[in-house]
Parts: sequence; structure tokens; C-alpha cells
Amino acid sequence: MTKTAVVLLSGGLDSATCLAWARAGGFRCVTLAFDYGQRHRVELDAAARVASALGSADHRVVRLDLGAIGGSALTADLEVPKGRDERAMAAAIPVTYVPARNTVFLAVALGLAETLDSTDLVAGMNAIDYSGYPDCRPEFVRAFEALAALATRAGVEGARFRVHTPLMALDKPGIVRLGVSLGVDYALTHSCYDPAPDGRACGGCDSCRLRARGFREAGVPDPTRYLNAPEA
Repeated sequence: MTKTAVVLLSGGLDSATCLAWARAGGFRCVTLAFDYGQRHRVELDAAARVASALGSADHRVVRLDLGAIGGSALTADLEVPKGRDERAMAAAIPVTYVPARNTVFLAVALGLAETLDSTDLVAGMNAIDYSGYPDCRPEFVRAFEALAALATRAGVEGARFRVHTPLMALDKPGIVRLGVSLGVDYALTHSCYDPAPDGRACGGCDSCRLRARGFREAGVPDPTRYLNAPEA
């Protein structure tokens, strides 16, 4: 019997790779994107493209107004940092951190999984390239699995939920190589935090710089349309 997995799909490089990984692993995938008031809402179009290209059985978009609580450069009128090196990115929790975002997203994914009789969630957390984000750590993922066992009817009745994080120990070049091996067309994806009105990536935010490094060090041509090419 084919198992169903709920895959968090932002439309970025990491989540697209996760969807390809889940499909290659034999899962029937239901993808879940969030319209949460993010300034880079163009990623929702990318998520729809990726879901279609990689064979999502059902792509859903949930609307949440995280802008109502603010606290992040992605949901409030705060400046997105540009031109930082990776040491600066990892020095402190960045202003692009959205308060409790992964907790909220996984909670919704958990609820959807329960309605589908699924116990498998797939998410693109990565402890190497996103070391400044507390909700991208293995400890967070294991704690959420423990919560799922206590907070759901399925869990109380004995189901064991698993949050698969296939990218957790990979650096960005490793993620790109994995995705290429699985047939991901990264031209369909979007990663920039502060895109131009026409959708081009800014080239200077942390996400653009990490993405560009990934392609460069993986030896894979970068298909991203940049407003300004990221510095090497």
C-alpha cells in the first residue's frame, strides 16, 4: 500500500528537493504551501509550478496572516539584510526569522496528515545553512514528533508520526547535487526574500547568497534570474 506524506512546499530550492526525495521514496505526496503575508509571495507561484512538475497528488494553499503579529523582515516593514557573509548569517538569529513559523506550519501539516490517515511529514529544515534559525534544528524536529504523539487523536491511539528532514545534515551544494540527481528543475523555484516587482531575485539577501553558493560549489549552472548577481 502506498503511503501518503504531507510535504511542506514553499517553492524554494530546499522544499522542491524534499518533494523530489519523497516521490523517489515511493510516497504519494500532498503538498502544502502557506500564504502568510510574506513579502516574497511570488514563492506561491513557484510552489504551484514545482508541485505540478514533481507529481504532487494534491497541492493546497493555506492562508495565515502572520503579518498580524509581525516581528520579521518577511512579514513587517523591516529591512532585509543584504550582502552578509556566512559568518554574519550564523552569528545571531536573523531578522528574517518569522516567530514560530515552522511550529505553526508543521502543526497545520500535522492536522492535514491526520485527516489523510498519514503519519509522515516532510520538511526542508537544514541545520548547516540555517544555523541561526532555532526551528531548523534536529532537537526541534524530535520535540515536535513527541508533541504529535500527545496532541492528536491518531497519536493517542498509537500512531507514530515522523517528520522526515532529508536535508538536515546537507550543506547547500549537497542539496543541489541531491536535487539534480532526482531530476529537480531548479528554474521553477524561488528563494529570494526581497524580490523585485518582476519576480527577479535581489541577489543580496542571505537566501540568494546561499542559493548562489550552492550552485557554484556544486558545479551546476544557476538558473536564477537575479536583479544583481550575488558576489562570490
